[in-house]
Amino acid sequence: MEDSIQLQCTRCKNVFRDRAKRVQNGYTRQCPSCEIVLFFDEDSPNPIIKKAMRAARRARKAMRENEGALPSRAAAASRRFSGRSGSNGREEPAAEDDE
Repeated sequence: MEDSIQLQCTRCKNVFRDRAKRVQNGYTRQCPSCEIVLFFDEDSPNPIIKKAMRAARRARKAMRENEGALPSRAAAASRRFSGRSGSNGREEPAAEDDE
């Protein structure tokens, strides 16, 4: 699975690649061709930026699924295999026989 996505400059329309992990809300990147600074934001009105954000989100999700480390599955697995019983961890004192 490739971890990079294609980005397109909003000014010169040059296409270049960057890692999907980096392209998140608030990320900035300079275009390698025209050197304009691109701001990546979920609420951007620019369709090129929105497309890049969607592609990065999909790529990160695919990477998580390939690793088998979805947060809900990992949390359930760690609780299930942590060695703890289903009780609250306290044991009842054994009843003593005074016969």
